[in-house]
Amino acid sequence: MTSFPVLETERLLLRQLTVKDSSDLFHYFSKDEVTRYYDLESFVEVEQAEKLIDKWNDNFQQELGIRWAITLKKENRVIGTCGFHNWFKEHYKAEIGYELTPEYWRQGIMTEVLKAVLDYGFKELELNRIEAFIDPDNISSRKLLEKSGLREEGFLKECFYEKNQFVDAVLFAVLKREYLR
Repeated sequence: MTSFPVLETERLLLRQLTVKDSSDLFHYFSKDEVTRYYDLESFVEVEQAEKLIDKWNDNFQQELGIRWAITLKKENRVIGTCGFHNWFKEHYKAEIGYELTPEYWRQGIMTEVLKAVLDYGFKELELNRIEAFIDPDNISSRKLLEKSGLREEGFLKECFYEKNQFVDAVLFAVLKREYLR
């Protein structure tokens, strides 16, 4: 990938994050309800958002992943992000991750985003498998993934170490041939 791909949906524009987006990310990453199931503690300073943006952009430059800023077409404010990490090119697979500011929960935005990002992953990145790991208690994420075509593949006991404790995870995935049907 030479330039960052911009994706467009009916209501949204998905674009590269810049340092100018730090205050928007800080706005929602400082909320406990956003980080409850996330592998990050709630932010306490805007510099944490700047570092996260730098990390995601570095991953893109090194072709290790890609993370889009989610913006409404009518305004340029970042309301969430979505993208791929743990991208294993040799295995044609990647893990998808996402978050959204609570003001836009339950409006179908992330469903719209996942459709665009999954399409891009399978058609442009030529992925064969897209995975997601979620907290077993994250019912909203479970419903989103199922609605987007991913299926539960297993329960992983104490799979990750987050926030000073071992946590379980549920693995969801979809294969290219299943998704494009």
